Amino acid sequence: MTMLAIHGATVVPIDGPPIPGGTVLIDDGRIVAVGATVAVPEDATVVDARGRWVLPGLVDAHTHMGTLEEGEGWAGDDHDEATTPVTAQLRALDAINPADEGFRDAVGGGVLAVGINPGSCNPIAGETVAVRCTGRTVDDMVLRSPAGMKSALGENPKRYHGDAGRLPATRMGIAAVIRQALAEARQYDGTPVDLGKEALGRVLRREIPWRQHCHRADDIRTAVRLADEFGYDLVIDHGTEAHLVADLLAERDIPVLLGPLIVGRGKVELRNRAFRNARLLAEAGIELSLVTDHPVIPANLLIVQAAYAVREGLDRDVALRSVTLNPARALGIADRLGSLAPGKDADLCIWSGDPLDPMQRVELAYQRGHEVFRWDNERRIGTIAGRDWWA
Repeated sequence: MTMLAIHGATVVPIDGPPIPGGTVLIDDGRIVAVGATVAVPEDATVVDARGRWVLPGLVDAHTHMGTLEEGEGWAGDDHDEATTPVTAQLRALDAINPADEGFRDAVGGGVLAVGINPGSCNPIAGETVAVRCTGRTVDDMVLRSPAGMKSALGENPKRYHGDAGRLPATRMGIAAVIRQALAEARQYDGTPVDLGKEALGRVLRREIPWRQHCHRADDIRTAVRLADEFGYDLVIDHGTEAHLVADLLAERDIPVLLGPLIVGRGKVELRNRAFRNARLLAEAGIELSLVTDHPVIPANLLIVQAAYAVREGLDRDVALRSVTLNPARALGIADRLGSLAPGKDADLCIWSGDPLDPMQRVELAYQRGHEVFRWDNERRIGTIAGRDWWA
């Protein structure tokens, strides 16, 4: 593969200050140099990006992309096995349809990698996966599998299982179901084979994090109590009221994946939803990521959420980190994605201008150094893998 040099842009590496007139040099799908005075080999293909901005591909750490497909109705709904409360043996990987339109929307919005979770009907729902947003098969797209274990507290498991007349019907019941499953997994010796207990064992050995769906402050406190009891790595997903217990989370170094934020208060757990919460969490010293919960909010609006959070006081550098490096860390893929640094995969986007300006857009996107998206400004249309994509 010929070396590729993206030259003359405002380069935003994320883990360092912006570089005016910078260059990103790519070889064999990886970044080899980033800076203001990068030597470009004569035989390199040079992309003139003067007046543009270059950022790593955005990362959305909490979606249901490909498992809760858009425009498919019940046929495309494979994200919730709400038939029994504990389904740790499930793998989101097995439900992903890479032909879901959501992947194309994501790429057009600069989101090049996503975390895909099972749904939130079960107290323990199954393994999550991190994938790129382009690929012929999901196996081609995988970045890390498993990337976590999905668990849910609060109204969703109460409603789905309580309404069916089975445990859990209360918050007490949800915690008890989780505690029982983890206690049994801790005693598991491998005979007979139990895939669910094996999956939970990866959590207890801290090989993957516990991805805790919770909104209310009391549920977040329960999540921390359980993590303290069983000693696993906890990540708070949604965290609508996490700012109310920010000190508790900060002292334990527990990250929060906040969102979706562009959403109405459709249930009681969302009554304290506000864009200013992002600033409050960041100011408390919490590692903040913003998420869309796609398709609840389309993933291509991830950067819009970041822009709105900046409008409400979030530092812009923190905002950009919250949609790149921080979610990559939460997914366990920060060694490959999330910032522009030598040795990392060349997954990046060329923007028409400052991405926190909603009037700017992605003009070119690359994954592993290969072009995967191009915007045609005259036709007002994007092209993904040679196929027109209407925006």
